[in-house]
Amino acid sequence: MTTTKPARPIRLYGASISGHTHRVLLFLNLLELPYEMIEVDLQAGEHRRPEFLAKNPFGQVPVIEDGDTTLYDSNAILIYLASKYDEGTWLPRDPLGAAGVQRWFSLATGEILRGPGFARLVNLLGAPHDHERAKATARRLFKVLDVALRDTRFALGDTPTLADVAAYAYIACAPEGGVSLDPYPDIRAWLKRIEALPRFVPMLSSKVGLLAA
Repeated sequence: MTTTKPARPIRLYGASISGHTHRVLLFLNLLELPYEMIEVDLQAGEHRRPEFLAKNPFGQVPVIEDGDTTLYDSNAILIYLASKYDEGTWLPRDPLGAAGVQRWFSLATGEILRGPGFARLVNLLGAPHDHERAKATARRLFKVLDVALRDTRFALGDTPTLADVAAYAYIACAPEGGVSLDPYPDIRAWLKRIEALPRFVPMLSSKVGLLAA
């Protein structure tokens, strides 16, 4: 349940292939917030056009417009939405819980992006990253996370938080980058628990959601 609703639908500028976009899209759905998804064609260079750069001078998706507020950076957007529209479930206020979310945010912008995220970009878009290095980073990360998730339902305990939302997409889509999830049963079980949440939505352009194994 949310504390308030926006006066009009939140506008989400993003790319359906982007895990950064997906984490915002997923959270909007989990919070049952009204929104309008506006696809930004990255291959056509729409993110480098002046009208988009006026929203984010770095030319990156996602961006949201919530009334008079324009905000970019996916993790910053998650914090904003949780702080404004949630009652405290998704963004813990206690010191340890808040630190735990920040730790997973760092993973999401660090090893998760540089590992499975970069490997996927190489396969899907021919991005100029070192594919073998990205896959090796992913496997090292997954060995650690598989142990960390062994005795917990979600990243920080028995209930989902922004930590799970931030980490989900690029881990779930690791097979698209050539990194199998078969050796990591506890990661796969964690992914299934996220996918079982009410109003979960998979990556719009991905067939990875709702894992069968």
